[in-house]
Amino acid sequence: MLDRLQSLADRYEKLSELLCDPDVANDAKRLRDYSKEQSDLQPAYEAYTEYKNVVEELEAAKVMQAEKLDDEMREMVKMEIEELSARQQELEEKIRVLLLPKDPNDDKNVIVEIRGAAGGDEAALFAADLYRMYTRYADSQGWRIDIMDMNESDLGGFKEVIFMINGRGAYSKLKYESGAHRVQRIPSTESGGRIHTSTSTVAVLPEVEDVDIEILDKDIRVDTFCSSGAGGQSVNTTKSAVRVTHIPTGIVATCQDGKSQNSNKEKALQVLRARIFDMKRQEEEAKYAGERKSKVGTGDRSERIRTYNFPQSRVTDHRIGLTLHKLDQVMNGEIGEIVSALTIAEQAELMDKGE
Repeated sequence: MLDRLQSLADRYEKLSELLCDPDVANDAKRLRDYSKEQSDLQPAYEAYTEYKNVVEELEAAKVMQAEKLDDEMREMVKMEIEELSARQQELEEKIRVLLLPKDPNDDKNVIVEIRGAAGGDEAALFAADLYRMYTRYADSQGWRIDIMDMNESDLGGFKEVIFMINGRGAYSKLKYESGAHRVQRIPSTESGGRIHTSTSTVAVLPEVEDVDIEILDKDIRVDTFCSSGAGGQSVNTTKSAVRVTHIPTGIVATCQDGKSQNSNKEKALQVLRARIFDMKRQEEEAKYAGERKSKVGTGDRSERIRTYNFPQSRVTDHRIGLTLHKLDQVMNGEIGEIVSALTIAEQAELMDKGE
């Protein structure tokens, strides 16, 4: 581990030199690439620098402890050794996490797709609740929301809503949200006061650049149509809504949120690229499904990952057995505790497997 850390530290310091080179400063691509690489290395570099300092101080304290000291000084040195030893262990644990393989998509923006599934109108209403939960969480992180497409139900829910969350690290925080979310509550449409169970599905896809997934013009069919709102009522009379079909895979993406046909086409292509990338990723992961089963799930949208029980104000994440009795706060976007627990579970699994 120390050899690897020293290599990272050497690379970090080399990057500092390169970023001061006038030739690099005048090359936008190299400057961007080197800056990002150094930024990615910085947490491990700083932790390793502190670790070396702590080890040096600990060795010096142990040498002092072996000398002839009065009782007061001996006690002070003993306390210092205990504190430094504890900090050394903390840093070793932190460094192990920092050295884990990083998901190359972690820093990316995300496209989130939420759909009402089993439960009709109640499922659509819950889909709208999930949309509010994620947008409020995004607000708390300083991220920006961009609606890409929505299909509202007659009661004000969402049969489907697709939106992009723009913010560094969005995928690292939200990638565990893909799957089926189950709600247990008395629907507003229920006159008998009975608790119903409904589900909505969530898919979180990393934004994909043109260079990652190339879509050729000959491989797509573009259809235009008039945007529509709840109940099919026409929103505008121009054919600004766009449906793009990727002929080789049959994957379809639609966007009707913007007033411009070109804007809607570009957004639809963004969704299409993300869906094609996700399909390829799932195909690759399926090859290794027998070798590795993640504690935090496969990301398959059919997999039930969480239950929101309104009568008992309880939220349970079934993958890691986490239960919180603060449903109101969670639905208001306070999902940080869940996100952290899922991240820690994934890190623990990676360390156990020695990956």
